[in-house]
Amino acid sequence: MSRNKIVDGLTAKRRIQIGRAAHHPPVNGIPSITLSHAQSVGIVREDNEDSLFALTGMNAGDAKEHNFGLFVVADGMGGHQKGERASTIAAQSVARVVGSYIFSKILEEIQDFCDNKTLMELMRSALIAANNDVVNNVTGGGTTLTALLFMGTNAVIGHVGDSRAYMLKPGKLLQLTKDHSLVQKLYDLGELTSEGIENHPQRNVLMRAVGQDDILEVDVSEHYVKPGSIFLLCTDGLWGCVEEEDILTIIMESSDLQNACENLTKEANKAGGPDNITAVIVKYDYEKSK
Repeated sequence: MSRNKIVDGLTAKRRIQIGRAAHHPPVNGIPSITLSHAQSVGIVREDNEDSLFALTGMNAGDAKEHNFGLFVVADGMGGHQKGERASTIAAQSVARVVGSYIFSKILEEIQDFCDNKTLMELMRSALIAANNDVVNNVTGGGTTLTALLFMGTNAVIGHVGDSRAYMLKPGKLLQLTKDHSLVQKLYDLGELTSEGIENHPQRNVLMRAVGQDDILEVDVSEHYVKPGSIFLLCTDGLWGCVEEEDILTIIMESSDLQNACENLTKEANKAGGPDNITAVIVKYDYEKSK
């Protein structure tokens, strides 16, 4: 192939152009994502086995659909060091897989790569990679894992275990994930009432967890996000101690979302704080970035 044909083929593709520019337009606009978070070791535990990760990005160009955010909460188990390592490795794995894809696509192709099907497969791959990493690096350890990815008007949630993702609705806190726990399975089978879940002696027994088996079944769901939507990710140290109605009230009555996260952890500790507590609240208002 002649040199000219090679050059023609390269210029036909969209690639990064590196050079000097006479004018650099300023990056402006209001960030589309408001992130707040808080953690507490609790009252009973001495170590924190929860992990959280957050990454946000705003496109400075015209394609607002390339604004993105990735948020992960993980609740480790298996003892102090094993639990800490398992939750940290799992969160890092999801960040690596999702981040590598998002950044490479933004930088190399600048095209429509954020359709829901692709994002759901990306999330599934990220959770499976997290499982492999924990299995290979933390023998006997495990962790829950709940991840939320924003891309444009899409939200994709990946989930294993009993950490939860919620969306705030008018007068309601809508649970978007389903616990992979023994009591949830008993409830689904009609062998346990909703009232019996809270005080069941095996409430913390999980049917699925990252790092507990070579083959992992994960839940992945997609959601359309309206401008201004608010999401809550949390571990069972919060939802196991504070009723959903009270969680909603605290969020709505707090001065801002960061204050809400701090108030939620305080309320869980007031209720006894038997476990580590992690709360992440994200408001996604992508129209503000225009």
